[in-house]
Amino acid sequence: MITLLHGPDELLRSEHLSTLRAALGPAELAELSTTWLEGRKTSAAEISHHCDVMPFLSARRLVIVEGLLAHLSRRGKAGRPADDREAPAEDPSEATAPPLDRERQALLDYLPAVPDTTDLVLLEGAEIPRNDPVHKRLLTLAGQSRAAVVLCQAPDVRDLPDWIVRRTSAKQATIQRPAAEELATYIGSNLRLLDNELDKLAAYRAGQGPITAADVRLLVSYVQEANIFDMVDAIGRRDGSAALRLLRDLEASGAAPLYLLSMIVRQFRILVQVSDLMARGQSKDAIAKAIGLHPYPTQKAMQQSHHWRPADLRAIYDLLLHTDLAIKTGKLPDALALELLVVDLTHRS
Repeated sequence: MITLLHGPDELLRSEHLSTLRAALGPAELAELSTTWLEGRKTSAAEISHHCDVMPFLSARRLVIVEGLLAHLSRRGKAGRPADDREAPAEDPSEATAPPLDRERQALLDYLPAVPDTTDLVLLEGAEIPRNDPVHKRLLTLAGQSRAAVVLCQAPDVRDLPDWIVRRTSAKQATIQRPAAEELATYIGSNLRLLDNELDKLAAYRAGQGPITAADVRLLVSYVQEANIFDMVDAIGRRDGSAALRLLRDLEASGAAPLYLLSMIVRQFRILVQVSDLMARGQSKDAIAKAIGLHPYPTQKAMQQSHHWRPADLRAIYDLLLHTDLAIKTGKLPDALALELLVVDLTHRS
């Protein structure tokens, strides 16, 4: 069987691959029957060599080729390198074909000949277009039950809460719908991160009732950071009562004053960076990558940045420093220092 395992979601790719490896038998034997090849360094001849080897101490072999189709596609678009010299082909028609086109054709010719005792996996970290020649060939072979094409892509944002509910059930736990929606909203479609957070929440609950929205707010750092965003958003709107209420909610949840101050400082630092990058015409995805932030809080920060002029954001750093010193030197009680900070920020013109 040949499998094209492609798409951006790492969790789905790794779990499907784990299923294929488990089918080989005990882990120690599976390791002996598994070959990994790096796509940019391998060839169709090398792939066929490993696939044609008979299984050893197991019924099947597993050959995994990572990144081959993306490599062929990138190099094909770039054209033939100037130093790519090959011996003249015996067939004159082959002499005019670019080397990578011949390499792709050799792979296409071999795919129908993969032995029944070998599972060949073409592993790709991005979605391979349907018009890719290898993808098209595998769809044809899939119609003959000789191949499978598996797209590993996170569910649409509207379907993400349902995925979270099903995933929680698979962990022998339950989650309330509002809790699933909070996770989907604040973490987004990073399924690996969602899965890790669900493990933590299920362990916290330990079978004693369903995971609640309160559990999510307590244990998931992304949601805690979102609450800080909401407070900074209220400050930006000059809504002092809402900002103070959110501050007190965070304090009531057990957040230490210096932690809250550090998070407020972090949010304003993010606003400075986002404001600067937006002024340069950068997109949301480019900004998120540049500052190492999840797309959801990046979007929130872009919205918040409209409340502040760059000069205001820089001036606020002095106020944050004075609050930090007041807390650390004991000049003011922690809670009072933070409340005065919020009041001062919301009353700035």
